[in-house]
This record gives sequence, C-alpha cells and structure tokens, in this order.
Amino acid sequence: MKEKKRVYEALVDGAMEGLTDQALYDFVKARCPNASSKKIVRASLLALTDPHLKDRNILDVIYALAIKHRLDDGEDEEADEQLQSSQADNQKTPQFS
Repeated sequence: MKEKKRVYEALVDGAMEGLTDQALYDFVKARCPNASSKKIVRASLLALTDPHLKDRNILDVIYALAIKHRLDDGEDEEADEQLQSSQADNQKTPQFS
C-alpha cells in the first residue's frame, strides 16, 4: 500500500504541475522507479475515487493516463470497468476548483 500511495502522490503532484500523457508518466517513473504500469493504473484508481481530489482537469489527466496504460498493460476488464465507474461517478458529482 505504501508504494501505491507514493505513486498516487506522484500522479497528483505531476498533474497539478500541468504534466500530461508521457510527461506525467515519466515524472511518476522518475519519482517511483519501481512503479509498473499496473501500479500506476491502480494508483490512478485511488486518485479517481478520492473524494478530496475535485479538480476536473487533474482527474481527466489521470484518467487518460490510466486508460492508456491499462490498454498497454493488458489488465483484466474489471480494472477498466472500475475506471469507467469512477469517471461516471465524478461526472455526476459537482466539481469545484
């Protein structure tokens, strides 16, 4: 859990700095060299379900990164359904920046 928390923090910090796509992935890998795509996807799920993280742009960037690496990694369909469910829940909740 400690590793996932560090990857989560790196994801959020990088997204808050305005990093997207490959730049965000590289930022996370630099801060957490042992993070696999699978760990990044799981940390993204943690970020997408965090009720304290409400910035729509940050959530969208993290979601896009998770989907990209979820497809690259060939994870099972359950993780994809969780991502889509989390995104749908975030769209229903009013977002305040």
